[in-house]
Amino acid sequence: MQILYGYRENEELRRSFNELATKVFGLNFEGWYQNGFWKDNYNPYSVVEDGKVVANVSVNTCDMNYDGTVKHLLQLGTVMTDPDFRGKGYSRKIMERIFDDFEEKVDGIYLFANDSVVDFYPKFGFEERKEYQFSKTVSTGSDRTAKLVPMLSKEDWDKMSRILNDTEQNSKMYMVGNSGLYMFYLSQFMQENTFYIAECDTYAIAEIEDDTLILHAVIGNGDIDDVITAFGKDIKKAVLSFTPKDTKGYDKNVLIEEDTHLFVKGKFFDETKQDEYMFQAITHA
Repeated sequence: MQILYGYRENEELRRSFNELATKVFGLNFEGWYQNGFWKDNYNPYSVVEDGKVVANVSVNTCDMNYDGTVKHLLQLGTVMTDPDFRGKGYSRKIMERIFDDFEEKVDGIYLFANDSVVDFYPKFGFEERKEYQFSKTVSTGSDRTAKLVPMLSKEDWDKMSRILNDTEQNSKMYMVGNSGLYMFYLSQFMQENTFYIAECDTYAIAEIEDDTLILHAVIGNGDIDDVITAFGKDIKKAVLSFTPKDTKGYDKNVLIEEDTHLFVKGKFFDETKQDEYMFQAITHA
């Protein structure tokens, strides 16, 4: 048994990693890799036996702009073990290796866990933390001006990646320096969710469900109310999947997601224990 990392250019190991991810989660990272968005920010730490990836915890370097200051955070994800190799303590061994390599170098570590492992992570000093989501009822007589910008080609994806790298977001907390994680969603599952609002030169990542606008990100300095208005008079409610800088006028609720629990540890989370925020949904690894 050995723990390997930094192997994304190794075709055999990458294939084995994808086979395990498909087996456990129904996910495959190969398209993301081939399109050039699997960068150093995403680094699987994997137990390898006889050339086969049998267990994994991936390290995501997720620097966050929090109230104007960049915090160096680590998000753990793609935690998986081949069913034939469970009960051997492999996840624990990987976690211990990751802490040895990173814990003293970052401001905090976090992860999203499912119901079946909520008793596992406190053994490593993690504590469960609530997230808070903001929403509001809206009413506008304006026609829709937000224009869909389909993410259908490599050219589209590369352009959006540059925009994400070069443009501030209107949010209390947003990820910086890791457009690849955004593009994991935008180049695959959310190709019809990018919009441009010309009047405020701002992009929005959004979904529309009946009369509800689910706003994932506001990329640019456009006022959030102006962005919401740009989606037109049919929108009666706006739900933010990030935390606005100014929460006045919003309803606040504890975020409850089925089979999802946020666990955190580290200085940043100690300092912000009383703060009410959520991580952008499209930055979950």
